[in-house]
Amino acid sequence: MNIAKEIDNLARTGILRPELRMGVISSVKAYIAHVNLRDAGNPSGTHFEGARYGKGEVGEFVLIEGQQNVLLGRIIEVRLPEGERQTIGQDYVGTIELDAIGHIQLLGSISMIDFSVTAGVDTYPRLGDRVYAAPHQFIALIPSLMIAPEGGNTLIQLELGSVDVANESKVSITPEKLFGRHCAILGATGGGKSWTTARIIEECVKHKAKIILLDATGEYREFRGEGVIHCHLGDPVRKARKSVACSLPPTCFQESDFIALFEPAGKVQGPKLRAAIRSLRLAKLKPALAPEGFIKKIDQLKKDIIEAEREPEISEKLDDPRQPFEVKYLVSQIEQECVWPDGYTSGRKDTTKWGGEDGNFSHCLSLVARINGVLTSPAFSCVFRSDDPSVIDKIDLFLNDAEKRLLRVCLSGIAYEFKAREIIANALGRYLLNKARSGSFLEHPLVVFVDEAHSFLGRSIGGEDSIARLDAFELIAKEGRKFGLNICLATQRPRDITEEVFSQMGTLVVHRLTNERDREIVEKACGEIDRSASSFLPNLQPGEAAIIGVDFPIPLTIRINKPTSRPISGGPNYQEHWKAE
Repeated sequence: MNIAKEIDNLARTGILRPELRMGVISSVKAYIAHVNLRDAGNPSGTHFEGARYGKGEVGEFVLIEGQQNVLLGRIIEVRLPEGERQTIGQDYVGTIELDAIGHIQLLGSISMIDFSVTAGVDTYPRLGDRVYAAPHQFIALIPSLMIAPEGGNTLIQLELGSVDVANESKVSITPEKLFGRHCAILGATGGGKSWTTARIIEECVKHKAKIILLDATGEYREFRGEGVIHCHLGDPVRKARKSVACSLPPTCFQESDFIALFEPAGKVQGPKLRAAIRSLRLAKLKPALAPEGFIKKIDQLKKDIIEAEREPEISEKLDDPRQPFEVKYLVSQIEQECVWPDGYTSGRKDTTKWGGEDGNFSHCLSLVARINGVLTSPAFSCVFRSDDPSVIDKIDLFLNDAEKRLLRVCLSGIAYEFKAREIIANALGRYLLNKARSGSFLEHPLVVFVDEAHSFLGRSIGGEDSIARLDAFELIAKEGRKFGLNICLATQRPRDITEEVFSQMGTLVVHRLTNERDREIVEKACGEIDRSASSFLPNLQPGEAAIIGVDFPIPLTIRINKPTSRPISGGPNYQEHWKAE
């Protein structure tokens, strides 16, 4: 959409159209104005230039012609004076003499020089100021008129939908305004959240975008195109065509992940697990000390081990929680850690070697069972028992290929036991955050879409003695923007997302929300929306969404265009499968 051309058209025709006049201001308060609606008695609205206008319907955007400027508002209530209420009965067919009053929420001010829109009221309207329905063409341009882009007109526009049923007044948003301060797509089941996510991704891949989609349910497997790559972890029931099976290297896990996952209990298991992890790091750094993969300590000499630990290039890595080790030898190494600190030679204490088993291994049997259960669990087969290519390598290849636009990582094949999905998704998020911190995305920004975000954010694993927060995506929301890494969350349960994360979301695309707690979360997350604006959210139709945020202090309701690659999110077809043969 050519913004300059559209603005020129508005300048030529004007935004205060005599045909759309609806009444005059009769009362003014600090945040609201009342208008006497001259056409409220008509049984239907009016059509102008191919679009329908209610000229006094709830939810309609209006323009107030003030003495010094033009104000933008929205009708939030229409009523009759108490004395006139009885004039409408069962046989009412409409009359122009109806004395109706509209309540207008004052949203912002409009410059008559370039039509730029700013939040807040410069000067309040006076009694008798005329009120007009806002032309749909102007409403569609509000996202572009809110804040002027740097360097003139922005070329890249993401066309999301329109403000009218006929889909003529199209709404386009720049990537800076949509993703610049992170984005969240919210909506109850059936509200159109998945379609909006698909539509936004489709618009992004038309340009030189870099998008990684973490698909929790597999519903976006129909994405097609030369710039689209599909891969999956685990064994999804339904795979996308040409989807590549991948594994997640255990090296993506930190020490805190393993400790929380294996849940060591008591005063013995925790220290023994940490000691085993440290020894296995040494075994990987110095393979000559561990011919069988783990370091033997029972009745063994200490000299070679101590000398290796003192080497400068090794000592600084032994206590690094990100230093990799071979997890498959963890049980064997724990057994080797359960030894006396000193041995005996010829009946005398010998400090040059370790002693025999000290009996603590019996206290670690529950820990061993837990480790074996996790390592052999189907939920973690893509981590500990897979020879498939690494998903980390797949991500790096995608980022380095200038022709690729979208990498979809399907997580639907990962089971829920041991919180495998949350842990694996968090490991992917942490890898991307570390790449961002190294400056990998400063020249080529990356946007990560997290579907069903409530399943991954604000989670923790482990027991009281070994709890670990899965906070990778929270950290991306807090600090990723300055490194060129942005996040777009899609969820039907805003109340399950932490307030810290929501406070970082600069743009909200909100579909129908029926839960009161969800609406309260939206109000708290975006200070520019009040209860009057959020009261429209439960009544949005499927496919309708309100765009709210730092760059959209005036809530704008649009109809999202249907995506070409529609997400497969429907339930079972009972009519087809239950019908008699």
